[in-house]
Amino acid sequence: MFGFLKRKQREIFAPVDGQVVALEEVEDEVFSQGMAGDGVAIKPVSGIFTAPISGQVSKIFETNHAYSIKSDKDLEVMVHIGLDTVALKGEGFERLVQEGERVEAGDPVIKADLAYLEEHAKDTITPVLVMEESDVKTIEKKLKIVKSGDLIMEVN
Repeated sequence: MFGFLKRKQREIFAPVDGQVVALEEVEDEVFSQGMAGDGVAIKPVSGIFTAPISGQVSKIFETNHAYSIKSDKDLEVMVHIGLDTVALKGEGFERLVQEGERVEAGDPVIKADLAYLEEHAKDTITPVLVMEESDVKTIEKKLKIVKSGDLIMEVN
C-alpha cells in the first residue's frame, strides 16, 4: 500500500561470468576490509568484462586492469580485474571503450586474456565495488554462480 514511499533500489549486474563470493574472501586487505569500497567479488570464467550499470565511463586505468562507471543517480561502481594486475602494465587487457563514453549495463568494456592472467597475476578474482562517493545506505548481495548481466547487488 505504501510502496510508493520506498526509495527505488538500484541494481548492479555481473560484469563477467563466474562465481560471486563475499568481498571478505579476497586475499588482499584493501578489498577484503572494504578500504576501496563495499561490494562483492567474482571468480571469472570468461574474459569479457562489461558495464555493471548504465552510465558514463568515469575512469579506465592506463593499464586497463580496472574501470569505473558512474550512473546518472549518484552511483559509481568499480570493476578491478584480478589482484596485482596493475603490475602487468596492460599486458593481457584490451580496452573496448574510452573514458567519458556512455555505456549501458552489459556493454563490453574490457577484453582480458584470462589464461594469461591466470599465469601471470596473483589471482583473477575480480572485486566489484560500490565507490564511497555513492549515495548508498544498504547493499543486498547475491552470492551465486552468474552469467554476465545477472543481478549481483541491489543498493538502496
